[in-house]
Amino acid sequence: MGVNLDKPQRWKADTQLSIDKYNRWFLQYAPAAYRETRIHATTYVEDILKHTDNLLNITVDILFQYPDALQMFRMSTAPPVARDRLAGLAHVSRELIERMEKHKRVPRRMSEAILREQLERIITIVKELLDQDIFIWLADRREPGLDEIHRASTVVADRICGMLTDPLIRNAQEKRQLEQITTWLEARGYARSEIRSINDMKPGTFAHHVNVRAMQS
Repeated sequence: MGVNLDKPQRWKADTQLSIDKYNRWFLQYAPAAYRETRIHATTYVEDILKHTDNLLNITVDILFQYPDALQMFRMSTAPPVARDRLAGLAHVSRELIERMEKHKRVPRRMSEAILREQLERIITIVKELLDQDIFIWLADRREPGLDEIHRASTVVADRICGMLTDPLIRNAQEKRQLEQITTWLEARGYARSEIRSINDMKPGTFAHHVNVRAMQS
């Protein structure tokens, strides 16, 4: 069903209307998503700082106990280091970093000796790149004040939010789009189908996220 397939003169106007609608939605949704994520991220950073003696004592045992702390470490460097870059600098696999950050665990099949060696290489890179303009107490290896800890935590939290809010916003945007499509179709007499096979769906029904296999001519 081509809504405007035969009306190319409308495409630019439709595109602009779509952009305007998205911008209005973004201004309403994104700040709330960012604020909520930032609160959680700040607490997360402060917690890791507490466990690492405010980054003065980053150890392999910390990563064994809190594998996802690696994400905070990556965002604490100058500049923040991507997973691929850290993997290359430390000569470890990207899969190791992803497993620790996404699944919050270290590989179980890797021997502990090899794993500790690789984590030690990661820590060496992190320590070398830590942003001393944020963690101003590192140069003197002193105990920071509470205001210094909170200030540094919010900076790192903002960096983390840049990674976390993008998928949140994308997912919310997809939900909005599907709701708009559903409203449009139902207003024209179409009914949502519980059947998720294009070959078995009845005429006049629709479903989202259904794979359609293209046939070669």
